[in-house]
Amino acid sequence: MRIYNGNDTLTLPNGLMKETLILSLDAVWQALSYSLDFMLWNLFLAFIPLGLSIWLFRGDRPRSPSWWLGFFLFILFLPNAPYVLTDVIHLIQLIRADLPLWLVTLALIPQYTLFFFAGCQAYVISLMNLESFFKKQKLGRYYLFTEWLIHLLCGIGIYLGRFLRFNSWDLFIHPVFLGKTLIQVLLYPKALFLILITTIIIGCLSWLLKQFNLSIKGYYLRRI
Repeated sequence: MRIYNGNDTLTLPNGLMKETLILSLDAVWQALSYSLDFMLWNLFLAFIPLGLSIWLFRGDRPRSPSWWLGFFLFILFLPNAPYVLTDVIHLIQLIRADLPLWLVTLALIPQYTLFFFAGCQAYVISLMNLESFFKKQKLGRYYLFTEWLIHLLCGIGIYLGRFLRFNSWDLFIHPVFLGKTLIQVLLYPKALFLILITTIIIGCLSWLLKQFNLSIKGYYLRRI
């Protein structure tokens, strides 16, 4: 391998070039695998409400007890989808760990971008399915209020999950403790401010991503 530097030529032995490539690939894999476990788990949780939204809101299912149970689980797990955005703290930690700039730029940032995009898409598509259901039920005029109420509930859920380390299933395992904690949170001005900011961010990002999805959908429909 030859590297040109002005009028000088530096020749690297093939063995050294292969060793450098292997070390670089190993560094990339280690950097990617560092976050892989929690990313896969959080995406699994994020895609639960998406799957439920498809089952609940597409088709003409009767409002049976199982449907209402599914709707309750849909609302309960929905905050896990936008929650992935809070995992940006892990990316910040990795950047502060003095990793090589090329590793952050070419590996970590694309990995986290795809992670955030997938989680947010799960959230937005779930809400789009809900909106379609509202329109089919002639309830479209109530959807905007419902959507922002859901954003608010997700803001509360994200606060409970990120700062107080609650999970969705704690509603069944520790319902009393969770209820008392929630009351304390709602009486704490700083917590309310963070929940409000989170709600606004979720609402704005979901609107932007929804417009993106509608544009893509319209583009493909025009090509058919």
